[in-house]
Amino acid sequence: MSEVRHEPSLRVDVLTIFPEVVAAYCETSIVGRAQRAGLVEVRVHDLRAAAQDPHRSVDDSPFGGGAGMVLAPGPVFAAVEMIRPARPLYLMSPAGQRFDQAVAETLAGRGAFSLLCGRYEGVDQRIADHLVDGELSLGDFVLAGGELAALAIVEATSRLVPGVLGNEESTGDESFAGGLLEYPQYTRPAEFRGWRVPEVLLSGDHGRVHRWRRAQALRRTLDRRPDLIDARGGLSDAERRLLEEFGLADG
Repeated sequence: MSEVRHEPSLRVDVLTIFPEVVAAYCETSIVGRAQRAGLVEVRVHDLRAAAQDPHRSVDDSPFGGGAGMVLAPGPVFAAVEMIRPARPLYLMSPAGQRFDQAVAETLAGRGAFSLLCGRYEGVDQRIADHLVDGELSLGDFVLAGGELAALAIVEATSRLVPGVLGNEESTGDESFAGGLLEYPQYTRPAEFRGWRVPEVLLSGDHGRVHRWRRAQALRRTLDRRPDLIDARGGLSDAERRLLEEFGLADG
């Protein structure tokens, strides 16, 4: 009797000139386990696969002069048309939409999407204008290529697939869930080099532990990322009372 194989909950195609780098990472840790469990499938494709010259070139010098090389439209369009990756297809680019937890949740919910890794000085603008469906960026900094950014997106979305982390509560309590940073975590021993774990965590009072964690998440977010609090419309009266309960209110 043949084994029934179910379709993965999430498929990600990654197009890169360094497929071995992406594939190696995706065989390890959370993403590797998710793939072995059949929950996630990461298909890594070599952009050079459709190159026509003996050197399998995918880049050329920029019109108008300047340093570096640019990914050329011909081989990149040909590779995408040959591979036919899942859509939407996103270009990794510093000029793209900022990738955050909300975008990760949206992509994970799509069931399939693809990432195109730029290299060198960037890509021919016609790739951005006419081939991809959008652009994504990890932040306001420049990498040598899109591979690291693509791997971050693969991992951030894969861990949101049900069953990948094992404990479904994990993604609900962590940073950016509900617009807050995660509360501080502790484990054994209860005292280490004179520093004790907060007594509330040892109390066995689960209701109070839950309130303490919520208050800590609010305080940490106020201190480190007040923009996240502003985006939520500020603190509610109940949240202010919660901060006061644990002595965490301003003033």
